[in-house]
Amino acid sequence: VLKKRGYDGPKADIWSCGVILYVLLAGFLPFQEENVMNMYRKVFKAEFQFPPWFSTESKRLISKHLVADPEQRITIPDIMRVPWFLKGFKHPLSFSIEEPVLDHVEDDKLPSPKFFNAFEFISSMSSGFDLSSLFEKERKSGTMFTSRCSASDIIAKIQGVAKGLNFKVGKVKDFKLRLQGPSEGRKGRLSVTAEVFEVAPEVAVVEFSKSAGDTLEYAKFCEEEIRPALKDIVWTWQGDSFDHCSNVKIDDEGCKMQVLPTAYPTHNL
Repeated sequence: VLKKRGYDGPKADIWSCGVILYVLLAGFLPFQEENVMNMYRKVFKAEFQFPPWFSTESKRLISKHLVADPEQRITIPDIMRVPWFLKGFKHPLSFSIEEPVLDHVEDDKLPSPKFFNAFEFISSMSSGFDLSSLFEKERKSGTMFTSRCSASDIIAKIQGVAKGLNFKVGKVKDFKLRLQGPSEGRKGRLSVTAEVFEVAPEVAVVEFSKSAGDTLEYAKFCEEEIRPALKDIVWTWQGDSFDHCSNVKIDDEGCKMQVLPTAYPTHNL
């Protein structure tokens, strides 16, 4: 789901069952990180550790649930043959309840609950990789995006945009930049940090954060300058309710994207 390669309900449910089983036995999540980027990396690679009290059988079963490649995950029939799982297992009783027949019911007076299939629910909760609310309550929308470009291409693009805005650009480390505004604001010069994280071979996450300056000035900078200037390399912005992939295509050179005149669907994933 995170890589937006489609949704396979049964295989996704196996992963979810593995997470639930892990939590039941451990008391905490398998991919628990304070830094959202580190969490992304671990989820993509299915990297987690077992507490010492896990039995060999439980570790073996959970390891078959939490596999990054959905095609390699254990199946329900295979689970039902695992001796550890079958200890104390009782088959559920089959029964049915006849629903009462309602006569003379006016359809227009019956409330209709909004329908969500499993994928719509998941995508509404994690649209644009917006999982950061689980970790950082103060994070604002529009400061993080995903891209299919390489980290070096993204850095080059950000440098070009910043220089075009007369920002002073400094390199903190290989894939981390410090951008300083050209003039004094209400609280001094605006200073912004931009960092690129490659969380998977095909996915990079780019995070902007304010180092100094006025918060409102920073928000305006992100919304009016950064978002429009980087639209050709953005896959999804954090918090957006639509998928930018629905209106972009990747050319033969791999990274460059071209905006196409198509409407934005609510959940075109």
